[in-house]
Amino acid sequence: METNELFQAVLGLTPPWRVTQVTFDPKGGAGRGQVDIQVEAVGASSFPCPECGGSWPAHDTVEKTWRHLDLFQHLTFLHARVARTRCGTHGVRLTSVPWAREGSGFTLFFEAYVMMLAPQMPMAQVAKAVGEHDTRLWRLAEAHVERARERVDMSKVEAVIVDETARARGQCYVTLFAEPGEQQGRVLFVTEGRGSDTFLAFAADFASHGGSPAQIRDVAMDMSAAFMKGAAETLTFAEVTFDRFHVMKLLGDATDEIRRIEVKERPELKGTRYDWLRNPRSLSAEGCERVTSFHRMNLRTAKAYQARLNLQNLWKMPTLQLAREYLRRWCTWAKRVTASKDPNVAAGFAPLRRAVETIREHTHGILNYFRRRMTTALLEGFNSLVQAARSRARGYRSPATFMTMIYLIAGRLDFGLPDLIHSK
Repeated sequence: METNELFQAVLGLTPPWRVTQVTFDPKGGAGRGQVDIQVEAVGASSFPCPECGGSWPAHDTVEKTWRHLDLFQHLTFLHARVARTRCGTHGVRLTSVPWAREGSGFTLFFEAYVMMLAPQMPMAQVAKAVGEHDTRLWRLAEAHVERARERVDMSKVEAVIVDETARARGQCYVTLFAEPGEQQGRVLFVTEGRGSDTFLAFAADFASHGGSPAQIRDVAMDMSAAFMKGAAETLTFAEVTFDRFHVMKLLGDATDEIRRIEVKERPELKGTRYDWLRNPRSLSAEGCERVTSFHRMNLRTAKAYQARLNLQNLWKMPTLQLAREYLRRWCTWAKRVTASKDPNVAAGFAPLRRAVETIREHTHGILNYFRRRMTTALLEGFNSLVQAARSRARGYRSPATFMTMIYLIAGRLDFGLPDLIHSK
């Protein structure tokens, strides 16, 4: 097999495209060596219009170059004179080529390689590995995410889970909407902010992908006022389940706030913050001994901690009826524990009383957990991956790049690119 035929077979070219010349410059490619592959449409006089697909004669040709996967350690480029057709309907249009995306300066194989690396490492490192500027690679990734999302079908989605994640330090957040799954879920939509308007944005995007907000029957989320308002306005037929992990976080935050108040009069509590945020089985022997000693002292922090541990048993209830009765008794007990005629003691228990009142007000949504056992654990898992990627990248320069990375990591999108691992 001659060199041209070999490269034609490797590139997977079919008529009328043929490899007509392959050259190698050992001093090109910034000293790495450069391979240039010339491709021509041999014998073709008409080409399809990229708009309508109709066949039209070539108007003229334009010289184009695409970066391809490196050949060994050498930079490799494809060159071709691409025809422009004069379509009777759409006028002069540049025809498409089978080895590259329209408007791209990379071949599909090169783009597939970048898209394979992008979820695994910071784009700056990908750029260094392939010898391109990361700005070009971000544009590449954003284009593929946008195209892939256009093909996503949401017509059968009946449940969503919603959570926020930080894009950067400070009040910089994005909100994620995901579809739960028995084996694995997927992020459906990501938008800036964490207000009620994020639900409006989701509803519009959902409708554009074949879904209807009216078909959503369940939504799991935290108890933020913004999320509750957004769900009430847009997912009007959905049963809201308040996520169990956020409910427990409410008690954990109340316990920590009580500790901060009490440490002013009981300095021995200083340095014990993380003891109260852990469950007994995850405490060290030293931490377990400290917590036990504070229980003997009848401290408010210890009582709040016990309230949190007692509420954990709610999620073990086998039926909704038993869970409802357990939560009712827990609220009654917690209210009695925090009551005191001493105004100082009562003030010290204020964070726990607020948490108990919040739980009492949202009983229906909390108990909805026992209908489908829905939680936001899937998004918590995605969030861990996303934050790890953010940490490796030392942040993202814009909300767009951060949201693109979330789709790459958790969108389970089909980019329609060559399979570099399993292709033969």
